[in-house]
Amino acid sequence: MQIIKNFSKEYSLFLAIFVYVGIGYFEHTLSATTLGNLLGLGILFVAIIYSAMAVAHHAEMLAEKFGEPYGTLILTMSAVIVEIVIIVIMMIHAGSPVMARDTIYSAIMLDINGLLGIAAIIGGLKYGEQPYNVDSSNSYLSMLLVAIGIAMVLPHFINPVHHDMFMLFIVVMFLLLYVVFTRIQLTSHKYFFEHHIKDEICDEFDAACMAKDTHINAWYHAFILVASIVIIGVLAEILSLFMENTLRIFELPVAIGAVGVAVISAAPELITAVRAAVDNRMQTVINIALGASLATILLTIPAVILVSHTMGMALNLSLTPIQMVMLGLTLLVSIVNFNDGETNVLEGFLHFILFVVFVFLLFV
Repeated sequence: MQIIKNFSKEYSLFLAIFVYVGIGYFEHTLSATTLGNLLGLGILFVAIIYSAMAVAHHAEMLAEKFGEPYGTLILTMSAVIVEIVIIVIMMIHAGSPVMARDTIYSAIMLDINGLLGIAAIIGGLKYGEQPYNVDSSNSYLSMLLVAIGIAMVLPHFINPVHHDMFMLFIVVMFLLLYVVFTRIQLTSHKYFFEHHIKDEICDEFDAACMAKDTHINAWYHAFILVASIVIIGVLAEILSLFMENTLRIFELPVAIGAVGVAVISAAPELITAVRAAVDNRMQTVINIALGASLATILLTIPAVILVSHTMGMALNLSLTPIQMVMLGLTLLVSIVNFNDGETNVLEGFLHFILFVVFVFLLFV
């Protein structure tokens, strides 16, 4: 059968299972030495990234099956689920109250400045200027400003006595925001998040054009996508041990681990965004980069608040002064750049510079 033949080519899934069994068996031996920790960390990181690439592939297949904005919504939701799973596991093992905050901050910087910057540079070098629907960027950025302000800036000014109540209030507000925004994105204002080049619009009477997605088995790709997310979560459980040991051995800040989590969760998005930029589909890049950042805020924050509240763990979502400045610059530059419906090399380079500064500040 075709399904069995396709399943036999899911090398990332087989590799992940093999790594889980192998590393799990030698876990205690490897974690006892510096070299063993580095080896275990490297193997697990590669296996998780490879699995993340599988997530990207199957999400792309579903995107081709269902079209935009459903495709990028599936991709960003997949990445956010991976992120939530890993953050929760890291929070439980590391016990750091700022792990979630640093990971969310890193994910936003990686998505908007790293992913979007690189994609805009690549697309700009190839096409000069790449068009997109400006309504989408305006919608995303306004939501990001509100969400970041409420969850990560406002806590600085809330009386500590009311902090727990405010956190639970954020959970309700953010879930409401996400439901409303998703409804707008998929129904009433779906056209905000679409951009068609005239030559690429299908004629409804063109059978060849309309039939291009019929060969894609949505159930198969959805199943493998979910399986890949599950195996990433399982591997992350072991990864947390090696990452915690490595950070302690080399006396590195927890923020480095947070960046590692952000890289893992953003890997599928980065791969898809670069491919979209090369294919002159900047709307897909915008939906992925800004949509992933928004989903990270609106879904990850409620998840970590509920987990920390249930398990009695300390949680600090308030941004540091440096983080506030970097996020402020990122959003300000985004508002200026994404107001004309076209991206170019300069805009991409500005965001990439901010990403380089972000990486530099990790070690200062």
